[in-house]
Amino acid sequence: MTGRAIVLRTLRRRDFLSLSAMGLTGLVATACGGFATTPAAGPAATTGAATATSQAPPAAQATVAPTQPPRAAVQPTIVTGQTPAAAPAQYKEAPQLAQQVRDGKLPAVEQRLPRNPVVVQPVEKVGKYGGTWRAALLGGGDTVWLTRTIGYENLVRWDPEWTQVIPNVAESFTIGPDAKEFTFKLRERMKWSDGQPFSADDLVFYVEDVSKNKELTPSRGANPPEIEKIDQYTAKIKFASPNGLFLQTLATTNGDAWTRYPAHYLKQFHQKYNTTNLDQLIREANQDGWVKLFQTKGAGIPGTPYDARWQNKDLPVLHAWVITQPYGAVTRVTAERNPFYFKVDPAGNQLPYLDRVTYEVAQDAQTLVLKAANGEIDMQDRNIATPGNKAVLADNQQKGGYHFFDTVPAIMNSAVISLNLTHKDPVKRQIFQNKDFRIGLSHAIDRQEIIDVVFVGQGEPWQAAPRKESEFYSERLAKQYTEYDPKRANEHLDRAFPQKDGQGFRLGPDGKRISFTVEITAGTAPTRSDVMGLVQAHWQKVGVEVQVKDEDRALFDTRTGANEHDAAVWDGAGGLDVILNPPYYFPWSSRSDYAQAWQVWYNNPSGAGARTAPEEPPAATKQQMDLYRQLAATGDPAKQNEIMRQILAIAADEFYAIGIALPPNGYGVVKNGFKNVPAIFPDAFMYPSPAPTNPPQYFIE
Repeated sequence: MTGRAIVLRTLRRRDFLSLSAMGLTGLVATACGGFATTPAAGPAATTGAATATSQAPPAAQATVAPTQPPRAAVQPTIVTGQTPAAAPAQYKEAPQLAQQVRDGKLPAVEQRLPRNPVVVQPVEKVGKYGGTWRAALLGGGDTVWLTRTIGYENLVRWDPEWTQVIPNVAESFTIGPDAKEFTFKLRERMKWSDGQPFSADDLVFYVEDVSKNKELTPSRGANPPEIEKIDQYTAKIKFASPNGLFLQTLATTNGDAWTRYPAHYLKQFHQKYNTTNLDQLIREANQDGWVKLFQTKGAGIPGTPYDARWQNKDLPVLHAWVITQPYGAVTRVTAERNPFYFKVDPAGNQLPYLDRVTYEVAQDAQTLVLKAANGEIDMQDRNIATPGNKAVLADNQQKGGYHFFDTVPAIMNSAVISLNLTHKDPVKRQIFQNKDFRIGLSHAIDRQEIIDVVFVGQGEPWQAAPRKESEFYSERLAKQYTEYDPKRANEHLDRAFPQKDGQGFRLGPDGKRISFTVEITAGTAPTRSDVMGLVQAHWQKVGVEVQVKDEDRALFDTRTGANEHDAAVWDGAGGLDVILNPPYYFPWSSRSDYAQAWQVWYNNPSGAGARTAPEEPPAATKQQMDLYRQLAATGDPAKQNEIMRQILAIAADEFYAIGIALPPNGYGVVKNGFKNVPAIFPDAFMYPSPAPTNPPQYFIE
């Protein structure tokens, strides 16, 4: 199937790339109210991009200048296809798998691969089989790093340069002219890790029996998907109203649901299908019902870090490596090569090259830094790559036998302090909702001291606002209330709560001392404890008493998700992926720790199954939510951008959360013999780094 590569996104990706020194350019064409991007030919051969989209001849590429607004009247149906540039003459496999074929334990490699496998172009060169990728996890809830390293196999994916959405599990896709229908052609003969077929039936099972099952999914949102099976390898996903962000969302970690529910395995745990021994399975698993059984076997447990992909080794997956030692009460998690993985290199070698990935489970971040410095981690940035650690890691490069790679962050703030505006305690709610109180606290923070002491001079004072590289950059949003000015801080605080006790601490509306706890999870970013130590001292000088509580990530997520916190600190998402990841610009997701009850009202107004009761937000916040619904309903990027700017303007007025500093470029460590890791790539949850760089093509020389 031929066609044009498409990416339904705003120009923020291109701005990001031009400013991140990646050296990529793109031509932009209008189509379906979105942009069709033709990547530059040069970088594709050197950046490890999957050979994933067939390109039309240059004459067929309708291109316009990147700044030209879309031609709304031109809305053809867009088709993208995936045809390997040069199909290998024959396929090869890892020696261990070849032996299993000879022993009759596995089918031949040609029978294990789909008819049209993905061909991945290595970053440096074709690799060799063997070896273990040594990585590390922090505590009992660090499932994000598992997803980013071995768990990113969605229907579509980001290309390595973060310029476009390309086919992945789906061989091709067709987008309807009004962004209501998306047709996906799957890869013929593709298989789950247990050798069973992957087909349109798995997509139907997800929609009809997981997404539409009210016990498993209490709320489906305002524009839920419907599905029509066309044939064994083709399915049409339909929405009642336009879904202009569907493809982009599918390419993020949030799009994994479509490819993580193997019907042949999970039907035995589903009430609809198992009418014989379901009760017995529930008892054997020591669960209190079929829903909890299904969650533990194939999904996850809401409100906890439990994810069946990493904790149920029997669950079939599409990943390059399959969990053999599950995450849980262990000191090491192990994943072994998947014999049925659907990707090859240009020479026909079935990926992955590496035999396995192991993750040491540490309880503190300094243990991970020590392992990296000793050369015991082959490739990683998560949990170790802080500005404060870089000097130590640089000093140990020769001894540890590693070097650095660079990352360009999508994060817009090193630490965002979210006072809980929807606190269950009405007194604390009244205090935190007072904008003068928040402004006063912001002016009381000496950000330059924090940058100098904690971030070793890297960064600049910054609120929760898009980065300068983004087309959505707003100086007002980024810089308001960032001046360290104790006099101005006291003026605002005096307007809010002027009374003080005998020790100089301010009194709240109940006549009691204002005192609250800021919860952090320093293990994910050790500098948060250092930041809050200084902020604690700054706020004490203006009469506000604060305690800082460092807790495990799992407990942190549980408490904030249940709206049980006074205040919380996390890094600021949405610096570059502004439209796709705006939790600090309005209460958009469970990461909007400043207003959990408002985000539940937005995402799940009935409150069914939610751990936090929904609460109707004030008018300005509801206006933002209405605007974002309008944004998501259009495929016109110019209109999306216009609406997003309106949302950001209201965010500046409301000043929901307090930012500290704009993060500089990041880094990670990679062993000198660990090959095919790009020298620089984006760092973002929505990207999700390093997954789009194709870890299955990493190898040890």
